[in-house]
Amino acid sequence: MDSAFQYIQAKGITTEAAYPYVARDQACKIDGGKQKVTGYVDVPGCDALLNTLFTRPVSVAVDASNWSPYKSGVLSNCGLNVNHGVLLTGASDTFWKIKNSWGPAWGESGFIRLARGNTCAICSYPSYPTLI
Repeated sequence: MDSAFQYIQAKGITTEAAYPYVARDQACKIDGGKQKVTGYVDVPGCDALLNTLFTRPVSVAVDASNWSPYKSGVLSNCGLNVNHGVLLTGASDTFWKIKNSWGPAWGESGFIRLARGNTCAICSYPSYPTLI
């Protein structure tokens, strides 16, 4: 996520309406945009991640190697080799709630629940942008 935030800080980002997601590899047709961030904050560890989540959603890197067949429930068995970026949107005493980019037909209407703790390396690289 840090690289994405650095790019947006330098060049900006366009709106989804101007450049909709199409779920396939494609060449970038828009280089930057009007929306910018001033920087980003890396969140150090699971406790800080939970505390930060009280005020905003947080970008997290995860190991999603075995997420494809997920349909529902709390996932607890996955590795720690991050390979996917997602948005952490909530938490309970027992799970993290994550919005994935694979669409509403996947998982729990586009969301997945991971067991609390560093499941799928969720606490390893969390960050959020700072805004202008």
